[in-house]
Amino acid sequence: MLVATDTASLQRQNNEIERALSYNQLAQYVPYPKQLEFHSAGANPDVRERLLIAGNQLGKTLSASREAAMHATGLYPSWWPGVRFLKPTTGWAASITSQGTRDTVQRMLLGRPGEFGTGSIPKASIIEVKKATHGVADSVETITVRHHPTGGTSRITLKTYDQGRERWQGDTLNWVWFDEEPPEDIHTEGMTRTNATGGIGFMTFTPLLGMSTVVKWFLIDKAQGTHVTTMTIEDALHYTPEQRVNIIAAYPAHERDARARGKPIMGSGLVFPFEDELIAEPPLQIPDHWPRIVGIDLGYGHPFAAVWIAWDRDTDTAHLYDTYRRKEATPITHSAVIRAKGAWIPVAFPHDGENRDGRNSGLTVAQQFRDLGCNMLKVRATHPPAKGQKEGDGGISLEAGLSDMFDRMQTGRLKVAKHLADFFEEKSMYHRKDGLVVKEGDDILSATRIALMMLRFAKVKQAPREAAIPGFKPTVRGVGMLG
Repeated sequence: MLVATDTASLQRQNNEIERALSYNQLAQYVPYPKQLEFHSAGANPDVRERLLIAGNQLGKTLSASREAAMHATGLYPSWWPGVRFLKPTTGWAASITSQGTRDTVQRMLLGRPGEFGTGSIPKASIIEVKKATHGVADSVETITVRHHPTGGTSRITLKTYDQGRERWQGDTLNWVWFDEEPPEDIHTEGMTRTNATGGIGFMTFTPLLGMSTVVKWFLIDKAQGTHVTTMTIEDALHYTPEQRVNIIAAYPAHERDARARGKPIMGSGLVFPFEDELIAEPPLQIPDHWPRIVGIDLGYGHPFAAVWIAWDRDTDTAHLYDTYRRKEATPITHSAVIRAKGAWIPVAFPHDGENRDGRNSGLTVAQQFRDLGCNMLKVRATHPPAKGQKEGDGGISLEAGLSDMFDRMQTGRLKVAKHLADFFEEKSMYHRKDGLVVKEGDDILSATRIALMMLRFAKVKQAPREAAIPGFKPTVRGVGMLG
């Protein structure tokens, strides 16, 4: 009987401990490395809004709810690497619909109805929960929270996107959390609410809407003041390898990248639907006998891009070993980079390189680069001419160029140094919509296509001769096409 009584007491004690812990989930939060990366970016004063783009059930909403709770309560753990608010805050947390907000944002912050205090906001910190007067059952409108360091109060208002832009106006916020991807006008209006305070925005979603304006804002435009953390199923440490395999297999094939790895669903399909590992390679020590070529894609408002390719003629394999991408810069800046990486390397340029620039004495863009010391080819990039055609008459078909790149990737004849993140980033986003290629965020890829179109004019660096040999006339393949 004594043993039984002691066992019962121990069980009651354990139950009380578990109950106490359930009402202080915030104190138990230990983020995964990717969640920590997301939080850490908030400490950068140059980062105003952050995106945690991730697959389903990987912990993105959990991490954002924990951060929101910290900003409201002021209970930052000692390890916290992110931004800290020293005073009570006013924040908005939102999702698509009233039901969606209740079932995700509200549940993560408060816990389920009847169990408020079991979410990210500790029970001891909740002063008042005001129920919504309209919408779905058990939905909450505002949460008043004790700010422990000051003794003041913070307020969290739960919003929905389907309320429309008008309901997103008026208030001044310290922070706003978008859970699931918002429409462009809601995103703009929400961030506007933080202007006066110098506040922050953070966003968490799985990119099931494809290359939307908001996704493009973060991933393609890389707008000033933004930061993106991508979290895949491999980064979610609560799954075993076997569970990951089973989860991925259960998703429809066209949704697997989005739901498991946070990659946007791309219209009618990716242009290059190959795993990066198929074409990635470690940086090479390039043999001297491999000819090289540079391909450029012109741009000012959108980035100018250049790629450097070394060609193994024996296997007809193009090795892309370096890249450059920059917008709102002049040919003077770009040409300096090109010369620094090998002024002798031929430079292939697209058809608009033959356009004349009235601001520069009517010179073509290609001639400007030529005058700045770049080894420009004499004509624009074209596919190899058919028999009987002269050089420059080979055509500039986009689809033909993409077909060549596709074939080279598929057969292992295009390799890319694995550290060139900008190439793989563009590759992962390059897609078709209604059968047509979406020409956005493709600067590095376009430069690659241009270089491959003119690969036949790649050149080997000529060693300097110590002395002229009477009667000797060297032959340099392709030299007739150099400017």
